[in-house]
Amino acid sequence: MQGTVERQDKEGLLRAAIAQLLPELRAAARLLTASRPEADDLVQEAVLRMLRGLDGFVVAPEYAGDVNAALRPWGLTILRNAFRENWRRRKREAAELAEHMPSQEGQSGGQETVGRMRDLGRALATLPPALREALVLVGAQGLSHEQAAKVCRVPVGTMKARVSRARRQLAAVLGPVMS
Repeated sequence: MQGTVERQDKEGLLRAAIAQLLPELRAAARLLTASRPEADDLVQEAVLRMLRGLDGFVVAPEYAGDVNAALRPWGLTILRNAFRENWRRRKREAAELAEHMPSQEGQSGGQETVGRMRDLGRALATLPPALREALVLVGAQGLSHEQAAKVCRVPVGTMKARVSRARRQLAAVLGPVMS
């Protein structure tokens, strides 16, 4: 009986920590995706996965019992994985759709917007997913290169290189717009 109560207390603490992490997950998802509805769907998927995995979550010793600090990289990793799975699925679906659709040459790409944030969002969307997530984790979420590397399960040098390439590509795309 005592074990059940302790497990429920731990689960309640973790659920509360997940609730506190929601704004940060939503901000990261918004930067990774092209639209607010997609970001909300991504956060929902990540939270569901986190709730399903609560039994297996253990606070690492380096977090000294700080559940919120330990939950942050775990949640961002789950969000990242869900984003990548969705991206791969959309890529496959687009390839299948392209095989069955007639060519639409000569159509306009749409009107340009004047808002800088919209330009930044579009420029971010042009980055490959690995570079985009590196830039979001380090630049927008404020993680260190080491923390971001741990989230993405890559060496620190790889994370630094991805952030550098992403910044360079973003500057090249935004250079004429921001001048």
